[in-house]
Amino acid sequence: MKKLKGTGVAIVTPFKSDSSIDFAAMGRVVNHVINGGVNYIVALGTTGESVTLTHDEKNAVISYVSEIIDGRIPLVVGFGGNNTQEVINSIRQADLEKVDAILSVAPYYNKPSQKGMVMHFKAIATCSPVPVIIYNVPGRTSCNISVDTTIELAHECDNIVAIKESSGDINQIMKIIKGTPDSFSVISGDDYMTLPIIAVGGTGVISVLANAFPAAVSEMVSHALKYNFKSARELQFKFMEAIELLFLEGSPAGVKAFMSMLGLCNNALRLPLVSVSRQTYSRIQKVLEEVTV
Repeated sequence: MKKLKGTGVAIVTPFKSDSSIDFAAMGRVVNHVINGGVNYIVALGTTGESVTLTHDEKNAVISYVSEIIDGRIPLVVGFGGNNTQEVINSIRQADLEKVDAILSVAPYYNKPSQKGMVMHFKAIATCSPVPVIIYNVPGRTSCNISVDTTIELAHECDNIVAIKESSGDINQIMKIIKGTPDSFSVISGDDYMTLPIIAVGGTGVISVLANAFPAAVSEMVSHALKYNFKSARELQFKFMEAIELLFLEGSPAGVKAFMSMLGLCNNALRLPLVSVSRQTYSRIQKVLEEVTV
């Protein structure tokens, strides 16, 4: 997990006006974040609108992104769902030769018990040829991966190496850090929570903001990991309104608006997601001008 320490970025999936994947724009995004100093890339996550992509499109994204990265930084790929066997089938059918780890979100909608959650992730860890990062985001899944479940998985599954924590519960996060092995990483899944989580022992962030501002996020995380929290706070405070706007009308609608203004990709999403309102777009324009001065 040492190579997955610091700033990860959950990259968007750019679309053309006809809703097909814009691979040229994806290449620009990958090079933009690498040139901005991020430590690793996460493809096919929530920010990548993975639930709207077909099986073939997902495989094409993995192949293209790994080709553009060309070994410069690690690649993590999202494989999650609420059908355990289907997740396992997807992992087995994917070409993971150039993938360093997978990110697997907690099962959503069917609300499994904690025992079911443990068995789900153990099954995924057993079949995965690469390390597994579990992803706790109860605001989206309607179920929380409990402290005890995380600790059990961390101790019993050598292939489960980290958790991306987006519960927003710092008490829960501290208990996880206290109860898991030193080799297990706790990664912030929320741009707002990056500094608090690093301060109590977290190893970095998988960021949405870094799609648009990779250099600033990378610098902030680097300062925090060196316990230079004064400099880290200055950057965090500078981008607080930008972070708010990322999620005001749903993600990745906010960050795609920022990125379209930066010339990185079109401001296009796949249904059921839609672009931000004109009012929010104007606010994003204003914030972009302020933070790039």
